[in-house]
Amino acid sequence: MNSPEKPTYFEARRWASFRIRNFSQIDMYDIDFLIQKRFGFSTTDMLIHYHDRMSSGQWLQFQNDVKRLISGEPVQYIVGQADFYGLTLNVDSNVLIPRVETEELVDWILDQTTVYTNRPLKVLDIGTGSGAIAIALKVNRPEWQVNASDISDSALKVAQQNAQLHHVAINFVLSDIFAHINEAFDLIVSNPPYISASEVGDMDSSVKNNEPKIALFAADDGLAIYKSLAKGVDAHLNAGGQLFVEIGFHQEASVRKIFQEALPNAIVTAKHDVSGRQRMVQLRKNGE
Repeated sequence: MNSPEKPTYFEARRWASFRIRNFSQIDMYDIDFLIQKRFGFSTTDMLIHYHDRMSSGQWLQFQNDVKRLISGEPVQYIVGQADFYGLTLNVDSNVLIPRVETEELVDWILDQTTVYTNRPLKVLDIGTGSGAIAIALKVNRPEWQVNASDISDSALKVAQQNAQLHHVAINFVLSDIFAHINEAFDLIVSNPPYISASEVGDMDSSVKNNEPKIALFAADDGLAIYKSLAKGVDAHLNAGGQLFVEIGFHQEASVRKIFQEALPNAIVTAKHDVSGRQRMVQLRKNGE
């Protein structure tokens, strides 16, 4: 399909559909996401403005964005935004793009802490990246005292921007796991890097070529961060407190063993995601 001159949004969308048809990793969700985030449309707005013509600048921008998309750049990095748990967050190549599967981790945390809804639990999100988990928890539990750490100063800057964007007060700390954490918490959560170097060949090229490797890969067959968390969790988790982590789809048995050996008296539970894949582990520390 030839490139139209100053097309309507509908025509531009149709043009893009022809451009991406031979690229299986891209679908019309990406194109619609691109249009909505780049031009500030809701889904309804896009329908209302379908037959409005783009300005010359918008059309040039859109063509360039589609070119970047075809080259393998994630649509979220192209527009600088990602959606997570009903929130729009700023993202760039310094942070992992939040995944819908991680929303299930937030769901589980909120479900397991309903009795603490109005209590000021002290919370720590380790490896916060864009701040997605920490911000989602704070928005849904305003009384909680939420702290968030990351080993990357660049990631923390993005997380701080997102906290300001959503008007939530979160204390951010530059730290490698517990290295600069001197307090204990009622709840600790982490979606750490857990991909083994041996799994690179199975990864989507868009992910491994664009997203920060420090947020993706871990040593010891992807288990290194869980082992570090296990070493420090007793000292940093209050009696009766809970730890939640996201895991890889084949790591459930290994991660449960790591935490159970570190805290033999704790209750360690696993949960699968809606697709039935191994996804989350919870540790509940003895309350005595």
